[in-house]
Amino acid sequence: MADSKRIMISLPDSLLKEIDSIVCDEKTNRSEFIRKAMQLYIREKTKVEIREKMKQGYQEMATINLSLAELGLSLDISSLENYEVKMAECE
Repeated sequence: MADSKRIMISLPDSLLKEIDSIVCDEKTNRSEFIRKAMQLYIREKTKVEIREKMKQGYQEMATINLSLAELGLSLDISSLENYEVKMAECE
């Protein structure tokens, strides 16, 4: 941790007690716990942001996909109608 900076934070007593309990169980220290907690928070925040961007993209694509599906359906119906006309002519 050559590039580490020392910071000062304030925590409610109840939260500090929970942290100390975990730190004791995991045989680590507060600094390591806080580092891991911050890394986890950043990772989860990034996941949420990516999911939101994906959701927005899917919603934007929904209109395009619907238009393409409707176009395909109308072409299929038109092809079927032409086929039925040709079949009727053969009878």
